[in-house]
Amino acid sequence: MQAPSVGGVRLPRGSGETVRLARGASLADFAEKIDANPAALVQALFHLGEMVTATQSVSDEILELLGSEMNYNVLVVSPEDEDRELLERFDLTFGEDEGVDEDLEQRPPVVTVMGHVDHGKTRLLDTIRKANVREGEAGGITQHIGAYQVLTELEGNERLITFIDTPGHEAFTAMRARGAKATDVAILVVAADDGVMPQTIEALNHAQAADVPIVVAVNKIDVEGANPAKVRQQLTEYNLVAEEYGGETMFVDISAKQNLNVDALLEAVLLTADATLDLRANPDQDAQGVAIEAHLDRGRGPVATVLIQRGTLRVGDSIVAGDAYGRVRRMLDENGKDVHEATPSRPVQVVGFTSVPGAGDSLLVVDEDRIARQIADRRNARKRNALAAKTRKRISLEDLDSVLKETHQLNLIIKGDNSGTVEALEEALLGIDVGEEVELRIIDRGVGGVTETNVNLASASNAIIIGFNVRAEGKATELANREGVEVRYYSVIYKAIDEIEQALKGMLKPIYEEVELGRTEIRAIFKSSKVGLIAGCMVQSGIVRRNAKARVIRDNVVLVEQTTVSSLRREKDDATEVREGFECGLTLTFNDIRVGDIIECYEMREKPRE
Repeated sequence: MQAPSVGGVRLPRGSGETVRLARGASLADFAEKIDANPAALVQALFHLGEMVTATQSVSDEILELLGSEMNYNVLVVSPEDEDRELLERFDLTFGEDEGVDEDLEQRPPVVTVMGHVDHGKTRLLDTIRKANVREGEAGGITQHIGAYQVLTELEGNERLITFIDTPGHEAFTAMRARGAKATDVAILVVAADDGVMPQTIEALNHAQAADVPIVVAVNKIDVEGANPAKVRQQLTEYNLVAEEYGGETMFVDISAKQNLNVDALLEAVLLTADATLDLRANPDQDAQGVAIEAHLDRGRGPVATVLIQRGTLRVGDSIVAGDAYGRVRRMLDENGKDVHEATPSRPVQVVGFTSVPGAGDSLLVVDEDRIARQIADRRNARKRNALAAKTRKRISLEDLDSVLKETHQLNLIIKGDNSGTVEALEEALLGIDVGEEVELRIIDRGVGGVTETNVNLASASNAIIIGFNVRAEGKATELANREGVEVRYYSVIYKAIDEIEQALKGMLKPIYEEVELGRTEIRAIFKSSKVGLIAGCMVQSGIVRRNAKARVIRDNVVLVEQTTVSSLRREKDDATEVREGFECGLTLTFNDIRVGDIIECYEMREKPRE
C-alpha cells in the first residue's frame, strides 16, 4: 500500500493499529513510536494548517488529527492510566489492600464537613475538637485544609473519627472535590434558620458524585426562626430523605454554638459508616495515602498533611507524593506531638519532602530513595508537558498574521502559603471568562514567599506576581522595584479574582459603534480656486460638525463610505457645527458631489463592555 502524502510530504502508513501517547506528547514522541522522521510530521502538520515544532507539547486533537491522516488510531492516555503504568513498571500498586481478608483490620471513618458559607462548619469542627481556628481566618472563610482525629463513644466502646476540614467557598471547588475523594462520610451542615442555599447544593453534588454517604447536621436550632422540619422537606428534593420520613439519611438537630447534640452527630456518623461501608484496611503493608494539604515551613522545609489510607507509615520510609519525593524524617499529630507510626485513617504532618506536593496527590512508600526520585521526575515531566499542551494557543495559518501583529496576554506567577490554596486560586483565575481576545497564562506557581527567581522570571516574561498570604523574601522586593515587576499581595481570594478580572477586561480592545450626528442635503455647488468644490447645504436633521466623518448618498445609494468634513461655514464665519434647519457651506475630502446628494455625518464612539 502506498504511503499517504500530505502536501507532497510522504508519511509512514499505518494499518489502523493503536498508538498510545501521553497527554502533552510532542511530534518527536509520536515519530519515535511509529519509527518516522519527526521533520516529516512537522511538515505534514504545516500543510494541515497547524504550526508546531518537533519538540513542542501538542494537544490531543492535533495528535489525533495527524494519526487519522496516517491511518493510526492515536489513543491519548489519561494521567491516571499513565500513572498506573508508571507504578507497574516499579511493581507498585495504589488503591489496593494487600494480603487476605484476615489481614484487614477496622479503621476509623474519615469525615468531611461541607455546607454553605456561614452555616457553622468551622464552629462545628471547633466545638468537636475544642480548639478555635476561626480567629486567624481572613475574609471569613477557612483558607487551609487540616485533618484532626477525635475520640467518641458508641455503645460503650471508644471509637476514633478522622475529620478533614475543607474550605467552604465555591472558589475552592477543586480542593473540596479532592477532599471528598479521600472521604468515607460527609457531614452536610445546613442552618435551620437559613435552609438550603446554593453552596449547600454544590457541596451535596460533590458528596453524591464521590458516592459518599451523607449525614445532615441541622445547625443553629437555638436561633430564632429555626425550622428544622423545613430543612428536611427541602432536602427531599435532592434525594436526601430523613429516616423519620422513611428514608435512609440520618438528620441530627444540633447547635454547634451551645454544644447541643454534637455527641449524637458523631454517633450518627459511626452508625452510618458501620451500616453502609466496610471500613477495613491492612496495617501491615507499605503505606499508601493522600496529601491533604502542604506548605513550605521556614524552619522545616516542605511539610505535608497526609492521611494514611492503608498500611503503616514509619519514620525513615522512602516516600513519593505526586511529583515530590523524600524520606520521612519526622511525623507530627494535630497537637504537634511526635508520631513514630501512622496507621490507616491517621492524619499526620510529614517532614522530609524535597519539594511541596500538591493537595490531593497520592502518597506511596517505595523501597528506596532512587525509585521515589525516578517516579517523581517522570510525573513532573508529564505534568509539565500536559500543562504546556493545555496553555499552548493554537495558531493556524489563517490567523497567523493577526497573532503576529498583537496578542493580548496577561502572564501571572502565583505564590501562596500552601499548595491547596495555590491550586484553588489557579483554578478560579483560569475560570475567568472575558472572551477570546485576551489570554490569561499562569507561567509559574509555587508554595512559599516571593523569591528573586520569581522576580527574574516575571521580568523576562512581563508577568505580574500574586502573593497569597505570603510576602517577598529578602532582596526580592528591591529587585522587583528595580526591574519594574508588579507584586500584588492578597489574603482574600475573592479580591484577587475580582482584580485580575478587571485587569483582563482592561486589556480588551475597545469596541466602537457608529453614532449618526446629522443629515444635510446639497442645494447648490460653488467652485473655488483655493478649496475646490464648496457644497451649499441645508441641514435636515441633527447637526453637521467640522472634522466629522461623513458618507455621501446619491439616489439612496452610498457613493462613498468614508470622507471628512474638512471645513464648515455659516454665512461668512467659520463654524464648529451647524444645527438642523440652518444653511451652511462645507467642503469634503471627496470632490465628486452633485446637487441633491445627501451628506450623512457620523462619529465612532467607544461602547462600554458589559
